Amino acid sequence: MLSSGIFFIPKFAQPWMLLLYLPYAILLALALKRRKPSLIIPSVRVFKSANPRGGFHPIASLPFLLHAIGLALLIFSVARPQKGIEMLKQRAEGIDIMLALDLSGSMEAIDVPESYKSPQEIYDGINKGVLNPRINIAKKEIRKFIERRPNDRIGLIAFAPLPYVACPPTLDHAWLYAHLDQLEPNIIGNATGIAGPIASAVHRLKDSDSKRKVLVLFTDGSNNVKARVTPRQAAKLAKTFNVIIYTVGIGSPNAFIIQDHSLFGRSLRQMGGEFDETLLKDIAELSGGKYYTASDAKGLEKVMREIDKLEKTTKEQPRYVDYRELGPQFVFLGLILILAAFLLQSTVAIKIP
Repeated sequence: MLSSGIFFIPKFAQPWMLLLYLPYAILLALALKRRKPSLIIPSVRVFKSANPRGGFHPIASLPFLLHAIGLALLIFSVARPQKGIEMLKQRAEGIDIMLALDLSGSMEAIDVPESYKSPQEIYDGINKGVLNPRINIAKKEIRKFIERRPNDRIGLIAFAPLPYVACPPTLDHAWLYAHLDQLEPNIIGNATGIAGPIASAVHRLKDSDSKRKVLVLFTDGSNNVKARVTPRQAAKLAKTFNVIIYTVGIGSPNAFIIQDHSLFGRSLRQMGGEFDETLLKDIAELSGGKYYTASDAKGLEKVMREIDKLEKTTKEQPRYVDYRELGPQFVFLGLILILAAFLLQSTVAIKIP
């Protein structure tokens, strides 16, 4: 991915010449205190514009002002002001990433910290938005992960008994967010098949020309779907095509699902079982990746930031600067002002005693 920018950079080739402003300021102050000389003229027609009473008069003071500005511009030009045009060309080599998210029914579970001692405290935490279902937490952290990687092609696989490619690898992350928002537990079944999303991700990534191909797999359950390819065999297949797998086990033993009863209202049902840590570790190790566990929202946020740090995008920033001399322009302008001052002194700005 290529991008470029143009910036204007002012500088002076001889900045020490600006010190001439110090003696110039002293001379200017002395000139302001000095009484202006009188001038004898051959005609009285200029008396209308003269200032016989002395003091400040706009036209009479204009030549002095033009002289002062003109000399200041000449000093400024001696410092050789330059305008640099800097061009930055950024080449970003992104990574192709597939995100596989478990959509089995258990992703509706809410992981509750041990500090919550009663059902009422859990209900209060849910109502205040402090406690959220696993699927909501996962989607939130996945979105933040995508936002931090604007140069990467990222795709999305939803899985339960079978995988479903919700979005192929793309740089159009707005489109990716739209598909991510639509994912909910149970919409494609209520079992967990882990080999399927790995095989599907490998199929999508194997022909990629990217130097890094990554799968991040999120699940809160054990593999309970029989398939011709086991999860470990799928991991070996990923290794063959240089696809690195990061596995993330989501959830804690203290988890509950809210059940709605039309007659008795809501109730909390504690979840049994958890993800297969041994299997997730093996999958990550066989592919050259890493295994993580996230028992709550803070844990998942930490995991995603660690993965983000491990998979960095390569960036190059060649810098080109082309400087153009501005001194001649200030010399020309300064001389014009000084010449205008002489002309005014000889015509409309003549002073008499």
